[in-house]
Amino acid sequence: MQTVGVIGAGQMGAGIAQVSAQAGFHVLLSDVSLERAAAGKAGIAKALDRLVTKEKITADARDAALALIEPVASVAEMGPAFLVIEAATEREEIKRAIFAEVGKVLSDTAILASNTSSIPITRLAQAAPDAGRFVGVHFFNPVPVMGLIELIRGLATSDATVQAVEAFGQKLGKAIVHANDAPGFIVNRILMPMLNEACFALGEGVATIRDIDLACQLGLNHPMGPLTLADFIGLDTCLEITRVLFEGTGDPKFRPAPLLVKYVEAGWFGRKTKRGFYDYTGAEPVPTR
Repeated sequence: MQTVGVIGAGQMGAGIAQVSAQAGFHVLLSDVSLERAAAGKAGIAKALDRLVTKEKITADARDAALALIEPVASVAEMGPAFLVIEAATEREEIKRAIFAEVGKVLSDTAILASNTSSIPITRLAQAAPDAGRFVGVHFFNPVPVMGLIELIRGLATSDATVQAVEAFGQKLGKAIVHANDAPGFIVNRILMPMLNEACFALGEGVATIRDIDLACQLGLNHPMGPLTLADFIGLDTCLEITRVLFEGTGDPKFRPAPLLVKYVEAGWFGRKTKRGFYDYTGAEPVPTR
């Protein structure tokens, strides 16, 4: 049985761990502490319980997947993994520190991958033990539901690394698209300017939060409006990605909307803090403006 390491037991990391275990991989799940990693597994258990209740999977399948997920105290225990996926917060300095630490225990053939949604892979590879075995593997939230992985090769990423990670993604049942190592890759290069422009429109008084969301939902046939989606992603994450696009391209069209910056400065990150463009403390979301 092949072992996969997942660093970060939050929403993205837990999702990657879940789909990997459901595909039959042994998963080593780490976070800043064993308690956080264990909490990540507990969250996966609840998600799998819901699938059993909805009759999407059997109880035996749930139990088998959970048995394959092993919370560990630190990245120092990732040595047995053939593939380690970093799913930490979207901060380059944090990711670099993780790569330097896990690089000490990886085998000479193990692949190190980052789930970054926007940071250049070639630049991140400088902190990896071997740039040839470093690659971007961008999952989408919620991982068990979303069927796509963006596969991004850096300047030095080897063909063998790309092929191995592509095969891994296919075993998870995901569709693979290949993106060049450009800021934002494919999806966020296109999505974030739309979300950012919705923030500009709101800040300039073009329309209300509800009307902007409803207009895009019905007029563009999107499953949710842009401000609702920004809250779901996390406004702090949206701002980080938008800044990467702005700084990476130098193009003023990617300048972060002042209102987005203001919400992040207020600590209103969206659903995860119960307040963003909507207030989520009640039974139904209520616009905050």
